Amino acid sequence: MFQTVSLIIIALLTGLDRVTKIAAADALKGGEPKKFLFGLFQLRYAENTGAAFSSFSDNTLLLTVFTVLVLLLCLFVLLTRRSKSRFISACLILIIAGGTGNVIDRIASGFVVDFIEPLFMNFAVFNVADIFVTVGASLLIIYEIRELIIEKKQKKSEEKDPAESENDR
Repeated sequence: MFQTVSLIIIALLTGLDRVTKIAAADALKGGEPKKFLFGLFQLRYAENTGAAFSSFSDNTLLLTVFTVLVLLLCLFVLLTRRSKSRFISACLILIIAGGTGNVIDRIASGFVVDFIEPLFMNFAVFNVADIFVTVGASLLIIYEIRELIIEKKQKKSEEKDPAESENDR
């Protein structure tokens, strides 16, 4: 049941990404950018042949292969329940959905459609899939750092007084 629900959520999030990219292309391609959220952002059509911040531009095949390998690894961890944490599963679902959305673009078009541009700072144009990947990966990193800190504190307390730590169990 967990695997089915996870795959449905991934499909829905990937679908949301696809719909927003198609809508952006229809509404923005060849047109003027449209400001929103009090002028903090604008919708502007862009075709990105690279990865984040257009790094590795024009290396679509390499990026596609690398992304597919990462997605397969994440799917394996998620679907075999290597992690018992629901939080990690949620992070993996976001990463997989976002990565899948961008891989679909690369395979279908040779580029990723980006359309959200912050105007309040110098930053790359991005899309919904990028948001999913960034949020999922960032939360996963924060979670892992938190776990390392907790583990280190527990280890330190066990080293201080091993008899006390054994009595606590």
